[in-house]
Amino acid sequence: MSVDRAEPPVKNARASELVFLLQVSRPGLWSTTALFYLMPLGRVDFLHSKTLWLGLFYVLFPLGFLLYGVNDIADAEADRLNPRKGTFLFGSLGKAEQLAALGWKIAVAQIPFLIIFFFLLGPRILLWLTALLLAVGIYNAPRFGWKSHPPFDVLIQASYLLVFVLSSWLNGAAQLPWQTFVFGAMFAMHSHIFGEVMDIEPDSLSGRRTTAALIGGEASKLLIAGILCAETVLVHFYFGDLVIAWFLGSGAVWFLVDALVIWKSRPYSPKQMRLFMWGWNAAALLGMYWNWSHGSLTHVRHGAGL
Repeated sequence: MSVDRAEPPVKNARASELVFLLQVSRPGLWSTTALFYLMPLGRVDFLHSKTLWLGLFYVLFPLGFLLYGVNDIADAEADRLNPRKGTFLFGSLGKAEQLAALGWKIAVAQIPFLIIFFFLLGPRILLWLTALLLAVGIYNAPRFGWKSHPPFDVLIQASYLLVFVLSSWLNGAAQLPWQTFVFGAMFAMHSHIFGEVMDIEPDSLSGRRTTAALIGGEASKLLIAGILCAETVLVHFYFGDLVIAWFLGSGAVWFLVDALVIWKSRPYSPKQMRLFMWGWNAAALLGMYWNWSHGSLTHVRHGAGL
């Protein structure tokens, strides 16, 4: 009987740990990561490519586990003040003992995939991993990490372009044109600033300096609108995709109205933040479908927009 009584707490503890580990990988950002992974592929055959699914799983969980797990360890104090944390949309809120054990779990999650990738890609995967770890280290390093040094906290987000490179290698696709890399870098940057806008209050309380905390919510939204305008021009001029350009331009208008008319510098409520994230994921899913059906950003249309 004593064993039976002990089982529910053990099962609950295991379930709680699994929830925590899944939250670390940021399921709320999986759609955006998948969009980046699939962007080089266009009208790829999803059903018959085991390598595609292997790479997709890697970038969603083990890679997310690495990127955001190290971030959770470094941001433990700030996260305790953040009402967004402890959810699948916005990430984990780990206990001290969970965060203490997270480092080796992150490492273990990488090993089998890196062995497989080395077999598939050869030594160049080591260069990719070195670039990835360098970016993670630069961003999260204590005291000198770029996450607390504007504007480098935003600029380092260009490291997400490594997903483009890995996807092209694994799936035998041509590397994307430089214009798509520029677009991807700007997309990652404006996405990060939006996350910082939602975290201005907890970041300020914890003493963390970010671009959004430094310039304020209103100016940050105007900056996002400006980046989106640049993305709109780039997509229209080089790729001639009016649908993507229209969505990006609409986003720019939204943030402009948000900054000047609606919320201005007022913080969003948790409910509003959840609503924004669901909308963000819906837009990313639509982007994946459009990318598969058109592949607009995989090749430059010379003279587009002229």
